Amino acid sequence: MFLGQLLKSVSKNHQKINISGISFDSRKVKKNYIFFAIKGQRTSGTNYINEAILNGASAIVSDKKSKHNSISIPLILVKDVRESLSEACSNFYNQKPKNIVAVTGTNGKSSVVNFFFQILKLNMVSVASIGTLGILSNNFKKKTNLTSIDSLSLHKNLQILAKNKIKNVILEASSHGLKQKRLNNININTGIFTNLSHDHLDYHKNMQSYFSSKLYLFNHLMKKNSKIISDEDIPEFKIIKKIANKRKINKITIGTNSGNIKILNNDYKENKQIIKISINSVVYEFEVSLIGYFQIKNLLMAILAALSCGLNKNKIFSKIHKIKAVPGRLECIANLNNNSNIILDFAHTPDALEQSLIALKKQFNKKIIIVFGCGGERDKKKRYAMGRIASKYCRKIFVTDDNPRNENPKEIRSSIIKGCKKAINIGNRKKAIILAISELKSNEILLVAGKGHEETQNYGYKIISFSDKKIIKEIIYKKKLYFEKKNYQKFLLNKAFNKNKIKNINF
Repeated sequence: MFLGQLLKSVSKNHQKINISGISFDSRKVKKNYIFFAIKGQRTSGTNYINEAILNGASAIVSDKKSKHNSISIPLILVKDVRESLSEACSNFYNQKPKNIVAVTGTNGKSSVVNFFFQILKLNMVSVASIGTLGILSNNFKKKTNLTSIDSLSLHKNLQILAKNKIKNVILEASSHGLKQKRLNNININTGIFTNLSHDHLDYHKNMQSYFSSKLYLFNHLMKKNSKIISDEDIPEFKIIKKIANKRKINKITIGTNSGNIKILNNDYKENKQIIKISINSVVYEFEVSLIGYFQIKNLLMAILAALSCGLNKNKIFSKIHKIKAVPGRLECIANLNNNSNIILDFAHTPDALEQSLIALKKQFNKKIIIVFGCGGERDKKKRYAMGRIASKYCRKIFVTDDNPRNENPKEIRSSIIKGCKKAINIGNRKKAIILAISELKSNEILLVAGKGHEETQNYGYKIISFSDKKIIKEIIYKKKLYFEKKNYQKFLLNKAFNKNKIKNINF
């Protein structure tokens, strides 16, 4: 492909330069690649231009002039290197799935994405998802390191999906990804906004900047007559509505008092919820094995996205009872033989943690023990706040390591404990989980929060293999704590009386 076919801003003298690949990592540059010198948080790509040329780059893109060793290699100056990278990637990998849905918001992105994936898969419709849980399709699963992957990986994988005849893709749009133009030059048909709360202020510095990054999706990436899905109950909906009206984008909503899907009633039945809604005055009632009212809202937004793809609503609701909990999102890992439960959740922001704890209290009406920590090199202000929230809702608190990265783990834990002074401080996450399970009494809940689905723990100098889910299952298997159906009453009697004296009792 010629350079002029990748970037509009290229001068006539350079339009016919042959380009065989794209890279923003000088180490991965090969012959006739174009190298994008991106400025990162720790270093700038301009420092590696000469290395890129030595490895075979035939063109360089930068936002400032830079001396390099080869006069024959053109240096293309642009205002925004990241935006140009996205443009080039879109043109180089020009095949895309027909329907692309993007989900943004502080909490719930992974859940909406996964629910949408499940709904389409249950209805035998080709679908793929891209986000925190990786790249998933009917044919393959691929792990990713970021919520919103880089432009090059995104466009490359979208072309792979298109070639595999995947017509529907839903992806997570993080604030970082949107601000860094990773999702530019993609034809997004539907944008979903879940909610907004305190997060990533280490990067965005204030809530207004953070919110503006989220709104970039609707202000810049969505075209006239595309669709916005959101929740009329959230404060941010007024702003979303104004943007939609101004840019002539169609609004599709959920809400308790109004919306395309109106929530009429919500009842709890152990690990399940019974939901009654109305769509265009037609009432639907269904049961799902999900924990937390907010997960119902996430599910309903996913249903709206599925309906916008042309799926029949009767077919959707005939199979909605088969929806499973999203990995690591208020996922019940075990029901123990003393009628206690162990729940795994990804909650790593103050609002997410509080909403999860409120949801557990409301649905199960049990006392809660919690194991959690906070990530290193991330917003430090939320640590004390999360400690305060834990102390408000939990009987016992175990503060442990999350992903400390290059920060001192002890200092992170100390910052949390300032908000929950009675917490037990155990750096070793496995030991914290073991002790918490041993402390779990009858009719209680253990919430292990922060890491959810993750299978590694990042200590900066080393990344170790670690899964909360595997650790929990390993412990309860060794201690034989699994719950057996219809056995709880027998457990209580055995505990209250000498089991040898109990004879011929039917339950």
